[in-house]
Amino acid sequence: MHSSEYLAVGRVIRPHGVRGMLLVDAFTEVIHSVRPSSEILLGPDKVPVVVRSFRPHRARFLLSIEGCEDRETANAWRGQDIFLRLDDAEPLPEGVYYHWQILGLAVITEDGEALGKVDQILETGANDVYVVRDDAGNELLIPAIESAIVHTDLKDGQIIVRLIPGLRPSDES
Repeated sequence: MHSSEYLAVGRVIRPHGVRGMLLVDAFTEVIHSVRPSSEILLGPDKVPVVVRSFRPHRARFLLSIEGCEDRETANAWRGQDIFLRLDDAEPLPEGVYYHWQILGLAVITEDGEALGKVDQILETGANDVYVVRDDAGNELLIPAIESAIVHTDLKDGQIIVRLIPGLRPSDES
């Protein structure tokens, strides 16, 4: 199956208690799509398991899954990523995207100049910053803000950007 059909939403940190509970760290808000009796996938082999319960616990979450009744079984899931099928994830508001949807997109100016592809996304707190790398390995940082991002077209695999003065080294002269 294609990897983009799945979304990594968290990771099992360690067992919690002696009854097979798992302590989970969230990667994304999408983890709130995990519901009792829904199916999640665990680990690189994406083993399907049914959720018994899922609730916040301090800054993390507690997960109980069917077939995991004791600490020893729970320990086998330590360090494993938790995946959701994309169809099971709650839809994002319009104009909001998952990082995996943005990574690899071609970045083109309003004038049609190809700048490269989104290689990385930096989370700054205020807004994400797209690290755009061209074929020569040059890097351009583009803030993911309305004034810089004109249009994101997932179907055509591209982002149209408006270069704000000062974004490029050549703009500084």
